[in-house]
Amino acid sequence: MSDLQAKEYKSFEKIKRTKEDGTEYWYARELSEVLQYKKWENFAKVIDRAKLACQNSGFEIDDHFPEVSKMVAIGSNTIRELVDYELSRYACYLIVQNGDPRKEVIALGQTYFAIQTRKQEVADYFNQLDEDNKRLVIRGDIKQWNQMLLEVAHNSGVITNQEYAEFQNAGYMGLYGGLTVEDIHKKKNLKNKDKILDFMGSEELASNLFRITQTESKLKRENVKTKEKANQTHYTVGETVRNAIKDIGGTMPEDLPTPMKSIKQVEKEQLKRLKEKKTKLMLDE
Repeated sequence: MSDLQAKEYKSFEKIKRTKEDGTEYWYARELSEVLQYKKWENFAKVIDRAKLACQNSGFEIDDHFPEVSKMVAIGSNTIRELVDYELSRYACYLIVQNGDPRKEVIALGQTYFAIQTRKQEVADYFNQLDEDNKRLVIRGDIKQWNQMLLEVAHNSGVITNQEYAEFQNAGYMGLYGGLTVEDIHKKKNLKNKDKILDFMGSEELASNLFRITQTESKLKRENVKTKEKANQTHYTVGETVRNAIKDIGGTMPEDLPTPMKSIKQVEKEQLKRLKEKKTKLMLDE
């Protein structure tokens, strides 16, 4: 990301507001300034086009463009009522899509609000999943991040399989209050062939995903070059995640319930249902 992009992204974040229920919104008049519209009348036309796009997409305009009034002082003795809007993220996205394409800030706004909208879509989709499907999603993420962590750890001096096992153990010990991989394995009453991560609920998996992503980032950021430092880094990150869970009153990962079904069992059941649903496709000629 260029310096200009970073600056403009921050400008969108700076004017973002949050309601008590966590809903994010942007005031239209503040957004118009960031998007470099000098006249409100010109920006109001963009809002009208965005409203039409919203309606044509099947959404309620009032849900995304609620109108509000502001009393603004003009001069020393005059107060004027101005129309404004509390724009949703989706409304902002539609506005930048309908803005002046010649403005570079409009292009940056399109990227920013597209990313933010996509993040919300993913979050909404994830929240609708049942527990087993949440486990599948997070476990898939962990597999990918563990591959990246393996590569970064190798660059940090963790070379052999034994050294990587020690590195993994350090992270678990930090997150699980000193418990080793073997200890956690026994606590969950797992068989020798079972993998710990396959017998975690979504909350426990999420804690471990955070441990993994932050360790990968910290090793790169601090340019760690010895296995001893890498192990200490992994332990420290795990311990920090544990303390964060404690600070917010959460349940320690080792005290979370172990699912009856492994991830492999869940995957097998999902694939079976998928095959049972499969029907012959119609041929359109």
